[in-house]
Amino acid sequence: MVKVGGDPAPQDSARRLREGMARGVLSFPLTAFHDDGTLDPDGFRAHAADRLAAGPGALFPACGTGEFFSLDEDEYRTVVAVAVEEAAGRVPVVAGTGYGWAQAARFARIAEEAGADALLVLPHYLVDAPQDGLAAQLEQLAARTRLPLIAYQRGPVAYTVDSLRRIARIPNVIGLKDGHSDLDRLQRLTLAAPDGFLFFNGAATAEIQARAYATVGVPAYSSAVHAFAPEIAGAFFAALRDGDHGTADKLLRAFYVPFVEIRDRAPGYAVSLVKAAARLRGQRVGPVRAPLTEPSPADLAGLEALLTAGLDLVGAAL
Repeated sequence: MVKVGGDPAPQDSARRLREGMARGVLSFPLTAFHDDGTLDPDGFRAHAADRLAAGPGALFPACGTGEFFSLDEDEYRTVVAVAVEEAAGRVPVVAGTGYGWAQAARFARIAEEAGADALLVLPHYLVDAPQDGLAAQLEQLAARTRLPLIAYQRGPVAYTVDSLRRIARIPNVIGLKDGHSDLDRLQRLTLAAPDGFLFFNGAATAEIQARAYATVGVPAYSSAVHAFAPEIAGAFFAALRDGDHGTADKLLRAFYVPFVEIRDRAPGYAVSLVKAAARLRGQRVGPVRAPLTEPSPADLAGLEALLTAGLDLVGAAL
């Protein structure tokens, strides 16, 4: 069970995440806002409950898809606490944290108090940094939280083999999420990591590259599609798990690739398009916050047609 303010053993969190990764996709719920941009806790609670009912391997609130970058500390506390309450210990809850280590530590303390099981450490803000600095950032944060940490390499963060070995020696660093999709580098990192160290495919619309990641020993992936179409996300996960490449290819051709083509039309669509799709399914998630913007009317129409067709493929309806 989740213990608010407790001291979760990193090994236990890693075990629960590993078990969850084998059971389902990693779900990144959307943070719900009212039309005026204020937080909608009840909308988020309903959305999180629906995601949990679809059987994910873990729940990652207040991360990139959940617009962590736009939340103040009180809003963050509410989002994480609601996620923990709804999960009720059934799956691990991994909250996002980020910015510099000092601010990340403030969010980490809030997540501890709210009962999160672990933290996903999002890339730091703005500056480029050498490898020593990237590792020191995690060391500083790890010294200030009891929660297990998953490093996220994306944007300005990309670890070398030596840095991976260094951060893996930090007692409460349990894994690495990769968003660079450099499979040569990633293979070297997986080979250098200690036994039991977790790796996650964190590419945008990760299903597109899921099979490629699996070939270098990283089968687990985050699914933004789970936030609005768990039927499609679940069917794709099952196809990969069962070696049903025909079904996987059909879903990639008919849904995932066209979805990515719409996603790539404008910056920020990786979140705002997902949120628009959730609203099409009747989810009370509201708009995105600036600097993100809503999809254009033409892209919304294309999204609705694609979502209808994708759901039809798996025997579901809009």
